[in-house]
This record gives sequence, structure tokens and C-alpha cells, in this order.
Amino acid sequence: MAPKRSFVPIFLLLSFSALILFSLHQSSLPISSSSSSSNSLDHSSPTFNALPNRQPNTPNFTLTIKVLAFDRLASLSRCLLSLGNADYVNDRVNLHIFIDHFKDLDSSDNGSVNLDLKLNESREILDFVDGFSWKFGEKMVHYRTGNVGLQAQWLEAWWPSSDDEFAFVVEDDLEVSPLYYRFIRALIVTYYYNASNFSPSIYGASLQRPRFVPGKHGNKIQLDSGTQLFLYQLVGTWGQLLFPRPWKEFRLWYDTHKGKGIKPYLQGMVTTGWYKKMGERIWTPWFIKFIQSHGYFNIYTNFLHERALSVSHRDAGVNYGKTAGPDSYLLDDSSLDFNLVEMQPLNNLKWYDFCFREVLPDRVVRSFDELGSVLHSVQKLGTIILVSLHNTSEPATRNMLCHFERLNIRNYIFVGPKSNFQLDLARRGHPVIDVDQFFESIRAHKSIGFPESTLELIKMILVKTYVIKKSLDLNYNTWVLDGNMLPVSNDSFLDSIHSSYDFYVGKISELLFVRRSSLAWKIWVHDFMGKVAKMADSSISEESFLRDGRNFVYMVANLLEQKGVKIKGVDDMSFDVNADTDNVNETFLVDGKKMVFWSYQMGVDVIQKRLEKLGMWIVDGDFSCTAVVCYQS
Repeated sequence: MAPKRSFVPIFLLLSFSALILFSLHQSSLPISSSSSSSNSLDHSSPTFNALPNRQPNTPNFTLTIKVLAFDRLASLSRCLLSLGNADYVNDRVNLHIFIDHFKDLDSSDNGSVNLDLKLNESREILDFVDGFSWKFGEKMVHYRTGNVGLQAQWLEAWWPSSDDEFAFVVEDDLEVSPLYYRFIRALIVTYYYNASNFSPSIYGASLQRPRFVPGKHGNKIQLDSGTQLFLYQLVGTWGQLLFPRPWKEFRLWYDTHKGKGIKPYLQGMVTTGWYKKMGERIWTPWFIKFIQSHGYFNIYTNFLHERALSVSHRDAGVNYGKTAGPDSYLLDDSSLDFNLVEMQPLNNLKWYDFCFREVLPDRVVRSFDELGSVLHSVQKLGTIILVSLHNTSEPATRNMLCHFERLNIRNYIFVGPKSNFQLDLARRGHPVIDVDQFFESIRAHKSIGFPESTLELIKMILVKTYVIKKSLDLNYNTWVLDGNMLPVSNDSFLDSIHSSYDFYVGKISELLFVRRSSLAWKIWVHDFMGKVAKMADSSISEESFLRDGRNFVYMVANLLEQKGVKIKGVDDMSFDVNADTDNVNETFLVDGKKMVFWSYQMGVDVIQKRLEKLGMWIVDGDFSCTAVVCYQS
């Protein structure tokens, strides 16, 4: 334990000066707010897509350290002394200390004795923080009138006043490196103010050593020695830097969910068990559920040899029944053997989810030339699943993704028109094909003209045709399905691989399978693609096209029948949820069906009710998965 010091109380003059400077410094940049109807929860893409209006070489930001304390004087003393010994490179850094009040004592025989002990304990802490000299900026002490607990300590510690105000939150049993601020400053400049390295998915940075994977049955944290920085969804409570906009977004989300009595339950996560046991004493399950629903990430360090810029001594308190000792070794000048402030470009960093499974964000295919590498990255057992977003609702698509996660289906790629939803899917790590740009790359190459009346429909058909061609070129099998369909089991896309049929066709369900074979390649390239081009040059209207039922799968089936190709019907594999589902249960579907599907005309509310009866609606009010499902790599 660090020895006590005596400090000259000069904070009155400093506080007055700091207040003036702090007021002058605040930015008046507007904050983008989330928009949502009164009847639904916000589940949209990030509201902070635009960069703050600052030049990357001259950022003008404010950092405030938020120290959360309770009744551990020795711990608080060690924490504040380490903060005071850090190098702040002549920057102004504010210090806010929040001291929680002790709990009300019962009226037992020794209640007055215990009360006196608690009062003396609080006064010793207040005397210490009053005498603690902070020469780097404003020092503020907030001594609570009642015991609010750890959750309120965190959530009430900060409401950003601008897009240029950051918070570094430390609990009182932490000790920070003298180098920590130099690192934080370089990180903010690089990943918040530099447009080439900015991502709306990043909510902050943790200075603790990563040790914990909250997803049950997830991978162990294994990083190579060359990985100094990486992104990981988990929030860190032992020295967490928070970015302003995501934190505001979280607080508003928390208010909505807490006010409506919605619990932060997330099946498959260890932290949900903590919440069920400890309830509102802890705050991390709330933030974890928010992160999962919004697809956000945190920057972490990997300094090797169990070193970190922030170390928890794990003193006895809410999280530990008895003192466990430091979790890592503190990085300082004597152990520094690399350039601490040299930051890698964001596109060089790896991203990991709650299962510590790698995520590949922003895979958007915009041309035929870009397609091959993405198909190669997603294929599994030489098979690709092409999912159309045309005429598909966002809730239904997110529900499909939850089924893919539950069944460990990861070899899919979405195809659809450019939209905020499509970009959000890509941001979260789901590969997508931008139909509009992909189509333009094909049209420019082939010089094909298309009638405007059927353009949107032709785009989808032509792009699907070229994706299947590329898949066959790469010797991959291809499933094609629309977003109005769900797999029932994890073998829904596997049985066909070992069959003797080259084509599986479902005229009703609009499901298609194309096997990797020389016959399939010949028919596809020499016959079907030519027919599509001829159809595109015709003057048929979109209305008659739809009336005749000539969708993509219909066209494939018609051509194959004309050529006498042996095909396998798959409509008997599927169950139409438009039918009466009162007497249908999930066991029946698992035993007899591979897919369920529904009409495009069916509304989202009806789809949800029908799928709930089948136990297949597995998204919550945010349209995020109700569970995290981990499979070890």
C-alpha cells in the first residue's frame, strides 16, 4: 500500500480557474440523435456515422478521468497517486472523484459503534481527496448522500457535453501506468479524428489485459506476438476509455429498456448468470446487451508478458469477496520495449466477437472482380449460400441471421440494393453484394442495355446469375434462397452436396441448388446466361413478368425442363407458414422439413406470430438475437 501524504489544499483557486477554462473549451458541435417511433425500440445502425469536425493533426478534445470510490482508502490512495504520476504531455485533463455513501445500518446493539466507524472512514477518505493535489486540470469531488451501488456509479458518472469530450473510468482498486495517457492520446487522435481510421462501430478502448471470454463454449484468447492492438466486443471495467456518442446512445437505450422493465438477458453469456444473481448491483450486463444489439467493438491491447497500462489489484469489494491481488504487470518506462504510440491502420487490426471468433467487417462486393475473394472467405465444404434481400424486411433478415448463428451456418453472402440496412449488415461482419454497383460493373463490361420498366428485377436476376457463374468457376456449390425462408436444422444445406442431382429446384419456395459439375457449368454459362441477356433486351414489362410468375428460380426450372436436365424438386423439403400452424410443432418440422417459408405479402407482425408458434422467432424487441451461440474454431 502506498504511504499517506499530506497535501496543501490549493484546490479552491485551481477549481475556479479550471471552471472558466473548461467552460470556454466546450465544443458546440451538435449530437446526432437516434430516431425511433414510440412503439418500437431503437435497433438501427449507428447514429454517429459522421466524423467530428476536427483536423486529425490538431484535435482539440477534453479528457476527464472518472474515479469511482467507496470505502477503500488504501486502494483509492494508490489509484490517485498513480494517476497523478502519469505524463499528460502538457494537456489539460480533468479529475472527477465519485465517492459512494455507506449503506444504512440496522438498529442492532452495536449500530451506533458501526455508524461511528463508517462516518470516520468516510471522513478519512474525504480528507484525503480534499488534500490531493491535481495540477493538470479541474478536480471535482462528488460525495453522495446515499448508497447507490456500482451500477449507478458508472452510469451517472458522465453525460458528454460535446463530441470532443472523452471519459476514462477507473475503479478505486486500479493502478495505471505513467505511460497510459500518452497511449490514450495517440489512440484518440488515430482512431477518432483520423477519417481513414475512424469506424462508427468503435465505442472506446480498454487498457486492461484481455483475459475473459463471456460467451459460453467460446474460443480461448489466443493472439500472436505481432498483435499489439485488436478489437473485441467486451467492455473493460479496469480502465475503460469511452467515446462520447456511443455512450450517450447507450444511456438512452438503457433508459428505454429499464423504463419498460426489459431485462438485459442474453442467453449463452456468462454475464447473464451474474445479472440473475447480483441484479442491479452490476452494470456490465446492460452494456453487453447494448453492444450485442448494436454490433459495437472496443479496442484492446496485447503487450505480451502479461503487461498492461491499467492493472486491477482486485481488492475485496462488490466483485471480489476477498483480495485476489494484481491481475497483470504494469507497463512502465523500464519495461517498455516498443513504440507505444505507434498505431496500426484500422484496416490492419483484427476484430473479435463475444465468442472470441474473428469478425470480418465491411465486406461489400461492388464488382465482379471483387467477388472471388469474398466467396472464398465464406465458403464451407465448397458451398456458398446466396441470400436475396429483395422484398425482405429487416426484422425477418435479422431473425434469419440468428438462426444461422444458432445452427453455425456461416457460409452465406447477402445480395440486395444499397441501403443503410445493407451497410449495417456489412459493418457487423456479414458479407454483402451491392446489386446496383455490381450491375453497373457488369453492364459496363458487357455493354448490355436494359429497359427501365424491368430494371430493378433484371438487376437481381442478372447479379444472381453472375454470382452462380463465379461460384462454379471456383468449383463451389451454390444455394440460392430469398429472405422469406429459414433453415430448420444445421443439415438443411448439406444433404444435397452428396446427391447425384446437379440441380435442386423449388418453384413454390423459390429455392435453388446448383452443384459444382462440368454439366452444370456448361448449362449455366452457355445456355442460361444467354437466355437472361436475351430476356433483358426484350421489352417485357415488369408487371407481366411478375404476373407470369417468371422469377429467377422459375426461369432456371423452365430452361432445365426444356433441355431435359434431371432435376430434384425441393418443395417437399419446405413448409409454408402461410398455412394453418395451430397444429404444427417444431418436432414435425425437424423430422420432416428442412426449411420454412412465407409469402412476400405477409406482414412482419403476422410472420412473427406464425414463427413464434413454431419456436423460430428468436429476436427481441431490438431485432437482435436473444442468444449468443459459440462454436470453437
